[in-house]
Amino acid sequence: MFTLVACGTILGIAGTDLVLPAVPIMPRELGGTPALAQMVLAAYAAGTLVGLLTFGELGARYSARKLLIWSLALFAITSITSVMVQSLEWLVALRFAQGAFGSGPAVFAPGFIQGLFTGEKAAGMFGRLGSIESLTPALAPIAGVFLLEAGGWEMSFVVLAILATLCAAASIAYGHLLPDRAEALESHRTYASIMREAAFLRHALSQAFSLAAILVFVFGAPVIMTEVMGGNIGDFILLQVCGIANFILASNLSSKLAGRFGVERMIFIGTTGLFAGFALILAYVGFGGRSLGVIIPVWVITNAGFGIRGPIGFHQAIIASKGDHSRGAALVVASILGFTAAGTAAAAPFLNSGWWPLALASFLSATLGLVCLVFLPKGVAEAGMR
Repeated sequence: MFTLVACGTILGIAGTDLVLPAVPIMPRELGGTPALAQMVLAAYAAGTLVGLLTFGELGARYSARKLLIWSLALFAITSITSVMVQSLEWLVALRFAQGAFGSGPAVFAPGFIQGLFTGEKAAGMFGRLGSIESLTPALAPIAGVFLLEAGGWEMSFVVLAILATLCAAASIAYGHLLPDRAEALESHRTYASIMREAAFLRHALSQAFSLAAILVFVFGAPVIMTEVMGGNIGDFILLQVCGIANFILASNLSSKLAGRFGVERMIFIGTTGLFAGFALILAYVGFGGRSLGVIIPVWVITNAGFGIRGPIGFHQAIIASKGDHSRGAALVVASILGFTAAGTAAAAPFLNSGWWPLALASFLSATLGLVCLVFLPKGVAEAGMR
């Protein structure tokens, strides 16, 4: 059942990364500007933000199993509809809907995992899920390049529709084996009441700003590498493979390191590493640096830092939701996508200037992640943690 949960969440990520290689050519194919083409990514992230909050509320009231099926089915429909558009503006609008409908699995996955596994095993499975999900940004762009060359930008959307249909069918057949809710709700009944929890707010915001820093950089990198620096999509794939490989290594060690050295300590170390990595990238490109031989090794540091803090930080936020996993997960992931959309949109008009706007946006997000972790108050239970 873990495989079904993972496949559903992977689809939501693939909605960005499978399409990513086609973004630079969309202005030529559909009309528009490079900045508008970046909105194809930002609209998907913003749509996912809305969908997460909606599915989070629905998941607290209705069967998560049934909602999972509806989410996947509607994602398939909007994916195939996107193939029929004749303008970039319409594609941006449909991408918003696609992101909203495809967000369900990300909301329900934490609750499913909490119900299927317990204690440290659950934390370890969050790390495993993160590792599997992280392969998507590394492998999906490679598949996206192949699909782009084989059938144009439309092929990525056709493949997404087919995969979503298969996942929906699997959910119909095997979804009854998934838990609808791991435990009864304790005290939270609204999003506002969850956000008043100090422990939840601290971990949710730190997690969201930290991951958004990486995603903003990833979203803008293909345009800079191919359109500004005169490289090719292979440069982006190299960047992704190196970063993801180190993220997987770090995320699989995350729960073990937390067990030995303490959860709070490892979250802080990982967040600091992420901040330091983007500070170095910003300093390098700010002085005119362009070499991937320098950028990629430092990029590895940022991914390793998030790999250490990511699984255990997300798990701490889910625990702090006190049984309201759908709303808790929705708030965390919605924050990630909201901050990512804002950072992507802010950097997009300046990408023709090179790396520095992207590096600055990611650095500011990483800084906020560290600030939230250090300065926001801890919950009562956290006060005694190492």
